[in-house]
Amino acid sequence: MTIRNILIHPDPRLKKVTDPVASVDDNIRRLADDMLETMYDAPGIGLAAPQVAQMLRMIVMDCAKEDDATPEPMVLINPQVVWSSDARSVYDEGCLSIPDQYAEVERPTEVEVEWLNLDGKTQREKFDGLWATCVQHEIDHLDGKLFIDYLKPLKRQMITRKMQKLKREMARG
Repeated sequence: MTIRNILIHPDPRLKKVTDPVASVDDNIRRLADDMLETMYDAPGIGLAAPQVAQMLRMIVMDCAKEDDATPEPMVLINPQVVWSSDARSVYDEGCLSIPDQYAEVERPTEVEVEWLNLDGKTQREKFDGLWATCVQHEIDHLDGKLFIDYLKPLKRQMITRKMQKLKREMARG
């Protein structure tokens, strides 16, 4: 397993719609392992393939956050929301591609998602709470959408400027 570099906003790859995974093979399984390793190392609760420069419809997540919680890693290939509740909830979201920036985003409280697992088998599950927020956030990445796209323009521009400054500082070393 390899820890991969996480793209930092603004990066044009983070705004692109990703391609479906054609078949679940060893390359996809290796990518899933790398993505989980990268997510845990960051540390984060979710990561989408475009965040590690792979333009594929694949996400990983693990929202078991408590210190004594058993990890619950999930790999979702070609995920899609097939149902969402009318009820809405607000969560203070962050993103590994937008480090140290958080903002409240409103999303459906519950969603039902269908995806392929690492065996290529179709899965379907209903998510709520943090899991629902996370899966929606990560699926947004696959469609070229970031959590800051839900914010008012001024706040979005302020965060983008901070990220541009961060990238310049990182480039200088």
